[in-house]
Amino acid sequence: MKIAVSSGKGGTGKTFIATNIASTLAKRGERVRYLDCDVEEPNGHLFLKPQINKEKDVMLLSPVGVDEEKCIKCGECAEVCHYNAIAVIKDKVLFFKELCHVCGACKIVCPVDAIIEKERKIGILRHGKSGIIDFHYALLETAEGGMSPRLVKKVKNCIGEGINILDSSPGTACAVVETVKEVDLCVLVTDPTPFGINDLKLAVEMSREVGQEPVVIVNRAEYSDDNLKEYCRSENLEIIGEIPDDRKIAEVYSTGDIVVEKLLQYRKLFEKLGTKLTEAAKEKRPVKKTKNKEARKGKKKIEKAKQYGTPGAKKPKELVIISGKGGTGKTSIAASFAALAKEIVISDCDVDAADLHLILDPQIKARGDFSGGVAAEIEQDKCTGCGRCKEECRFSAVKEEIIDDRSHFFIDYLACEGCGVCYLVCKDNAVKTEDSINGEWFVSETRFGPMSHAKLGIAEENSGRLVTLVRDKEAQLAQESGKDEAIIDGSPGTGCPVIASLTGATYALVVTEPTVSGVHDLHRILKVTNHFGIPSGIVVNKYDLNMDMTEKIKFLSQDYNAEFVGIIPYYKKITEAQMRAFSVVEYTQAPITESIKQIWGKVKYFILQ
Repeated sequence: MKIAVSSGKGGTGKTFIATNIASTLAKRGERVRYLDCDVEEPNGHLFLKPQINKEKDVMLLSPVGVDEEKCIKCGECAEVCHYNAIAVIKDKVLFFKELCHVCGACKIVCPVDAIIEKERKIGILRHGKSGIIDFHYALLETAEGGMSPRLVKKVKNCIGEGINILDSSPGTACAVVETVKEVDLCVLVTDPTPFGINDLKLAVEMSREVGQEPVVIVNRAEYSDDNLKEYCRSENLEIIGEIPDDRKIAEVYSTGDIVVEKLLQYRKLFEKLGTKLTEAAKEKRPVKKTKNKEARKGKKKIEKAKQYGTPGAKKPKELVIISGKGGTGKTSIAASFAALAKEIVISDCDVDAADLHLILDPQIKARGDFSGGVAAEIEQDKCTGCGRCKEECRFSAVKEEIIDDRSHFFIDYLACEGCGVCYLVCKDNAVKTEDSINGEWFVSETRFGPMSHAKLGIAEENSGRLVTLVRDKEAQLAQESGKDEAIIDGSPGTGCPVIASLTGATYALVVTEPTVSGVHDLHRILKVTNHFGIPSGIVVNKYDLNMDMTEKIKFLSQDYNAEFVGIIPYYKKITEAQMRAFSVVEYTQAPITESIKQIWGKVKYFILQ
C-alpha cells in the first residue's frame, strides 16, 4: 500500500501529518515504511529520528566539458540544449552544471565525439530504522536542482511490503509528480487561508492530471469563512480529517517531537485518521473532472527563456526573498516590503505555487505562453520498432508495448522533460516534435509598481527556465519604468526555481522559523547562497514559538557569514490581512508592523551599499 502526502504550498503541515500517521500506524502493529521524497528539504528524519545503517552516493554520468583537441566549436551542442546549460562564446565551450539535466543530447549531436562525460554525485540515499519503521530518504547535493526527479525515483525504489508513507515535496512540479504518480492514495494537506486554498486548487489539478483522485486533510482548521469547504464541495473532494489550530502543536513540532507522543489528546484523532487513510487506499477512486479549471484564453505568442537580462541593459538591484522550507511567511514579507517601498518593481518567481497576486491584486497588462522544451509524439505508421528512442532516453519516458507480436513505442508525457533526444536519434523520422506549452507569463500593474509573474502548467517541467523568463520581464520593467530596485518572491526549497531566482541577485533574504525543520532547511539554503556567492541575511518569523531555537539561528548565521537581520513575532491576524488582500503593514499597526519596518530599513541598506 502506497500513501503519498503532498500539498500545494509548503508549511501546511505535510511532514507533521506524515510522521504522526506513520508513528500511529506502527504503534498499532502495522508494518510501516517511511519514504521522504522531499529530496531538496527532507525533514521526516528530524522527527522520527531513525538510526541510519546504510547510505550510498547517487551518481549520474554527466557532461563536464569538451576534448579541446577534438572540438571544432561548431555550436551544435549548445543549439540542441533546451536547458541553456551550454554556451559557445569566442571559441570557448562553457558548461553550466547547475542548469544541466543530463539528457545526453549534446553527446548525441556532437559530430566529432568531443563531449566528455564523467560520474557526478547528485545526492546521497540513506536507509535506517525508527523503532519498527523502515526509513528511507535522500539528500540532493547543493545546486543540483534539476536532478530532483531522478533522486525521488531512487527513494521510491525502496517501496516494499506493508504501508508505505511517501512524504512529498510541496508544489506541483516534476518532483511532486514523480512522487504521487502510481500510488494507492494521494493525500493533500491544506489550511483554510487564501494561500492554502489557492495552492490546494493547483495540487488538485496536478493530482487528477496524473491519475489520482485525492483526499484532503485540513491542518490548523480554524475557519474564518466557508471558502475552503465550498471549494471542496464544488469539486467533490473528500475532507478526510481536520487538525485543530493549536499553538501547543506548533511548539511540540518546533522541538522535533512527535505530537501523538507528547500531546496524548491527539492520539485518538490520528488513530481515526490512520484508519480512514488505509481504508481509502484500498478503494478504487475514479478520477473526477475538475469543474473550475481555468481555461486558456486564446493562442498567444510562445516565449522561451534564453538568458537573464536584455543584452546591454542595466539590471536593477534585486532583493530575492527565499526560504529553505515553505510556509515561513516569505510571501507575506515580500508584500509588506513592496508596500513599504511604495514604488518598486516586483517579481513573483514561485511559479508553481504563486501566491503574491492574492495580496497585490495585479491588473494584467500583457501575457503570453512559455515553452521550456519540446513535446514529442511517436507516429506509429512511421515507427519501425527499432527501440533506439527508448535506449537513449535518460528519463525513462519512452515506453514499450507489445501489440500483435510487434514493439510499439510511445511517450509518457509525465516522465518526459522535453529534451528532444528521441527526435535526434530516430532514423525513421517517426518522432514529431513541437514547442511544448509549459506555462504562462504575465506583466501586470499593482498599487506598488509593475509586476512580472507566471503560472507553471499543471504537472509541467522547466520551472527554473520559467523563473528566468519572469526575471527577464522584471529587468525589462525596471528599464522601462526607470526604477533601480526590484523585490523577488522566490520559491521554497533548493531546486531549479530557487537557483534561477538567486543567480545574479544583489542580496538574498532567507526567512525561517525557530523549528528543527526550519534550522535544517536554513543550513541547506545558505549553502546554496554561498555556492553562488550571493550576500545573504536571515529573518526569524514567529521567533517567540521557540526562543532557544531563535538563539541557535543567530549563532548559525555567523557560520555562513550571513547577517542576522531581525525577528518577527507570532501573529495570527496575518491571515485576516491576506483575506482582505492587504499586506500586514497596511492592515495593522501591531508590533509585527514595526518589526517588518525595521527589517526593511536594514535590507535596503544592504542592497544600496
